[in-house]
Amino acid sequence: MRILVVEDEDKVSRFVVKGLTAERFAVDVARDGKTGWELAQTYQYDLIILDLMLPGLTGGEVLNRIRKSKSQVPVLILTARDSVSDKVDHFEAGADDYLTKPFAFAELLVRVKALLRRGPITRASVLRTGDLELDRLSQQVKRAGKRVELTSKEYGVLEYLMANAGRVLSRTMILEHVWDQSFDGATNIVDVYVRHLRSKVDDPHERKLIRTIRGLGYVISVDEVET
Repeated sequence: MRILVVEDEDKVSRFVVKGLTAERFAVDVARDGKTGWELAQTYQYDLIILDLMLPGLTGGEVLNRIRKSKSQVPVLILTARDSVSDKVDHFEAGADDYLTKPFAFAELLVRVKALLRRGPITRASVLRTGDLELDRLSQQVKRAGKRVELTSKEYGVLEYLMANAGRVLSRTMILEHVWDQSFDGATNIVDVYVRHLRSKVDDPHERKLIRTIRGLGYVISVDEVET
């Protein structure tokens, strides 16, 4: 899953990014409101963590623009402003949750996972394709009831495929969703990780789930996919 953190305080943003990255999220960071809004328009995020007191566009202005664009991406407000009126105003403007500074990362993580479960795209806590099961809460993957050990990026690619089961995803789509914006590599890195996934998820089993659609990308499905 890919998260955008819009926060101008370096210490706070580094703290949040370090924790989220350790939890296997791909994280982009914007230091001002204008950049945050541009990134929100450019990429498909699963969640946006948004400070209010930002240079350029304020967090409130960014939130208003996101909602006026009809985007339903979950937005978590992260700010030092803790008045009831501030909370009410931003909930009415379309915020999904509101956490005041200072905060414990454990609480932020609980709120992040709760928002992701009820986000606009399929957010079931357990994804299944045939006998393959991925639990988003525990981040455990099982095939035919047996645990499959994956690296962070392998897990990210598999989760994205399973959340879009039956849909062909291009290499660029996978790259943009699983890797953060600082990654400047070629799309063939996706092929490398899909090969790793196949060796762990498909090779030990007769039925293959991860399929290559020549010229288009990859899809995970129990059945053959028509293109």
